[in-house]
Amino acid sequence: MTVIEVLKLASDHLAKHSSDSSRLDAELLLADALKVSRIDLYLKFDRLLTEAELSTYRALVARRAKGEPVAYLVGHKEFMALEFEVTPAVLVPNPDTEVLVQRAVAIAREAGRPQRVADVGTGSGCIAIAIAHYAPNVEVWAGDISADSLEVAARNVSRHSLEGRVHLVCGDLMTQLPGTFDLVCANLPYVPAGKALAREVVAQPARALFAEQEGAGLVTRLLAQAPARLSPGGRVLVELDPSILAAVVDAARGFAGHTVLRDLGGHERVLETWS
Repeated sequence: MTVIEVLKLASDHLAKHSSDSSRLDAELLLADALKVSRIDLYLKFDRLLTEAELSTYRALVARRAKGEPVAYLVGHKEFMALEFEVTPAVLVPNPDTEVLVQRAVAIAREAGRPQRVADVGTGSGCIAIAIAHYAPNVEVWAGDISADSLEVAARNVSRHSLEGRVHLVCGDLMTQLPGTFDLVCANLPYVPAGKALAREVVAQPARALFAEQEGAGLVTRLLAQAPARLSPGGRVLVELDPSILAAVVDAARGFAGHTVLRDLGGHERVLETWS
């Protein structure tokens, strides 16, 4: 079978199993199976696959059809135009989170001086690393309660040669992060327990998805901690789901003000507060 024939079959199969990006999934998995780039697939549509290659590819497609995220199957994911290692120990970086990073980078650049940034619940490290990459004046302390997540983050920090500017710390929220910060960023769990989720979301670590108080528990606890850890004029950026916005805004009453940023889909996604 040729590349184009295999892609058509795999795409149709994945579409029947509720993938809303079946063609992209099929291409990413085939590129991984063949150890080539996606562009190489388009340049070699008539290439015949060996039996060993077909076997490897069929196994990947079967796992994807059962709901495993593509990022776990191929071991990496692009975020903010940067490549990150991803394993089942961490959440898959989500494009919705890019609005938070873009705002953090803008704040840091506008400051025009060195900035101390905290990334609370760093997971794969994608937020901390992307901010440090695009804002050269920042130094980031990235914390997570999961040692397994921090191992992935450490490899990503090394991958992007940011060991001197992104420091990893194990601890609950901000308790182990040193000093005060000009900017605190967080993409914490905010899904209420029992909420129905897509299979590929459920396949991700529950500790990084679900929170008490209908999903608002960790975000509101961070907002209670943050004022004492901010430098004068410091800001906080927290990702949220629109369903917990009211509870989060209420928890931000101790700040001087707040605004809400929307993601590319137009949904209320990030609360920005300032001291």
